Amino acid sequence: MDLKLRKKFKYALVVPTSMGVRLTPDNGQPVHASNHFAMQATSAETNVASVSSYLGLPVHVLTTFVQDSPIAAFIKHDLMSRGMTFEGRDVPQGGPWGYRHQFNIADSGYGARGPRVHNDRAGEVGRTLSAKDFDLERLFGQDGVQVLHLSGLIAALSPETSQFCLELARAAKKHSTRIGFDLNYRASFWEGRKAELSAIFAEIASISDILVGNEEDFQLCLGIQGPEAGGKSISSNIDSFKEMIGRVKKAFPNVSVYGTTLREVINVNRHLWGAILLAGDEWFVAEPREIGVLDRIGGGDGFVGGLLYGVLKGWAPEKWLQFGWASGALATTFLVDYAIPADEDMVWSVWKGNARVKR
Repeated sequence: MDLKLRKKFKYALVVPTSMGVRLTPDNGQPVHASNHFAMQATSAETNVASVSSYLGLPVHVLTTFVQDSPIAAFIKHDLMSRGMTFEGRDVPQGGPWGYRHQFNIADSGYGARGPRVHNDRAGEVGRTLSAKDFDLERLFGQDGVQVLHLSGLIAALSPETSQFCLELARAAKKHSTRIGFDLNYRASFWEGRKAELSAIFAEIASISDILVGNEEDFQLCLGIQGPEAGGKSISSNIDSFKEMIGRVKKAFPNVSVYGTTLREVINVNRHLWGAILLAGDEWFVAEPREIGVLDRIGGGDGFVGGLLYGVLKGWAPEKWLQFGWASGALATTFLVDYAIPADEDMVWSVWKGNARVKR
């Protein structure tokens, strides 16, 4: 299946997500030693979508909110500021022990002190996401969507969201909308649900057009053998990653594009960053090279966001990989966990290694 996209559509990219807020200490300090925090609206899926929305493509978010919550209002304003439209049910809180938006409390780390992330998802309103809350026939059949981006975080968040993602994928497939699936394995989400989620992830992967994951994602979500271990650097182990993707392609032959990122941590603020893409039968590799990191969280989402932007723009696959690599690297230079490109040139300058002053 090729990736030629429909010319008439309302949305370039649609993402289902559960929104929350991230609290990050000032100046790279650890959480337990801080009393000043920055708050941002966050979700992995809107991190991905931000590359396209900041660069002017129409992005639409499917989510749910806590009714009359100041946090919900904060999130809605944030999505609008990123150029995203959204729809979703306002769910009554149900008292102090009812629904709320998730809290993500994140220490970015510094030098030899690694990042630490604490997720507080009790009562998360996004766990109630359901296909019945949205008109999927209107969305895919009338409005038109170029790409539906699904994340394993939402697909595994709750039994309700698992079914929601499955119904979204089926509706998108029915209307020839391309499907991107970033596996995003989380052990705590899969606990006690392995058989159920394995079947759901396999079905979504089988009808996806773009499949992205790291070695852990492919192994634990889809049961694909990972690259050979042996203490090699990622630069000298690229052939093993290619062999892994080859096994993924054999198991899911209807996918058109397979991608994985490569990361080797020198310290918190210096990483080797690379990526591999298989488009059809053609390989594209961004050899790992050193990048400076302000905050690593969101780098992988930036890669997927840049990759999808390249697909949406109709570029050649080599540029998908390059723009994805650079969008991921760009995301690590921001204190928020997503890339905020001023324009395409900012991203291409990262790819070219051109950090000179632009006047």
